[in-house]
Amino acid sequence: MYKNKIITVLLFSSLILSSCGEIKDSAPTNYSKQWHEIPDAVPVSVKPSKYGNPKSYEVFGKTYYVRDSADGFRQKGIASWYGNKFHGERTSSGEDYNMYAMTAAHKTLPIPVFVEVTNHDNGRKAVVKVNDRGPFHEGRIIDLSYAAATKLGVAQAGTANVSIRVVTTEEDRNRQRSASIVESPDSYGDKLYVQVAAFTTEENALSHLGKLQGQGFRDVRLHIESKKGKALYRVRIGPLPSENVAKQVLAQLKQNDHQNIKIIRNN
Repeated sequence: MYKNKIITVLLFSSLILSSCGEIKDSAPTNYSKQWHEIPDAVPVSVKPSKYGNPKSYEVFGKTYYVRDSADGFRQKGIASWYGNKFHGERTSSGEDYNMYAMTAAHKTLPIPVFVEVTNHDNGRKAVVKVNDRGPFHEGRIIDLSYAAATKLGVAQAGTANVSIRVVTTEEDRNRQRSASIVESPDSYGDKLYVQVAAFTTEENALSHLGKLQGQGFRDVRLHIESKKGKALYRVRIGPLPSENVAKQVLAQLKQNDHQNIKIIRNN
């Protein structure tokens, strides 16, 4: 019960922080840096926020579902910013909001996470650390700190057309690959899977695995076996609890233009 209260408080804090249009905000009066003087956030390997990643939460009657993974995530939409009004207040990740730091808010990405933001109105790019929830305005996908908004040229206009992509460290990528690779076929047991593709090189298999994760598929695994003395890398989703669930996954894959997929039982 206490943990749930903490989550509610943090998300309510995020709602206040990120809903810039609901509460009048302002820029700092003593900020003198030019956009080209502001350094990007430096991506580092980080642990998920203890209280900032509930499976779902509700704001203004709408339910938002936090993604299990940020792998390969990309999005296009409108960016806005928040500043002086919320400086020093707590964000959803538990960190204090610092309008002079390169940070941002997003509705569904697991936090913290680093993203590259491209302003398509002027071509500028910047890397920010997402550590908060929001913005909760229709069409807006990211709320930038004042520093980030200044670097991207969003501060003066208020909003901009942007795209974002998640940036991961080599350490994170290696850990994700290690978690996805299953060395022994026997470790599966007699379980239900959807087989998506098979490759003769690990590189291509991992690339396809990352593509599936980026499309929102969970429990994507790499099954390695030897065939005529050569390694074969099979990309599978599972284990799945029932034939019905497997058929649902199969249908979702077909909607994402995946071909030659099938349900299998691995013994």
